[in-house]
Amino acid sequence: QVITGGHYDVDCRLEDPDGTVLYKEMKKQYDSFTFTASRNGTYKFCFSNEFSTFTHKTVYFDFQVGEDPPLFPSENRVTALTQMESACVSIHEALKSVIDYQTHFRLREAQGRSRAEDLNTRVAYWSIGEAIILLVVSI
Repeated sequence: QVITGGHYDVDCRLEDPDGTVLYKEMKKQYDSFTFTASRNGTYKFCFSNEFSTFTHKTVYFDFQVGEDPPLFPSENRVTALTQMESACVSIHEALKSVIDYQTHFRLREAQGRSRAEDLNTRVAYWSIGEAIILLVVSI
């Protein structure tokens, strides 16, 4: 997700160790991509801002690799979970979704703060310009 800068869009590309392009999108503000790695090696990703060279951008990205380990080591057993174990598993799943929501709202807050600071800077410069014009007119 693009947090600050320009029109809030960026190019993104993901390549596997052989150089095959797995994902390529142009001018995206937010996206999600899921894939299963077919082989070991170094996967490369690139964020490009070449269509907007004068604007710096802040990009947030998150990797989620593999599955979470089971909450209880014996979770894959044949017998059913006890009521306490079942409650713990459901609470754990709910807390994972809370973490995702918190991340989303933190990103939105950072984006809003950036816009507010930019607006504050513009208002300050406009006020200084008006003050100078008033001073020149009064002289």
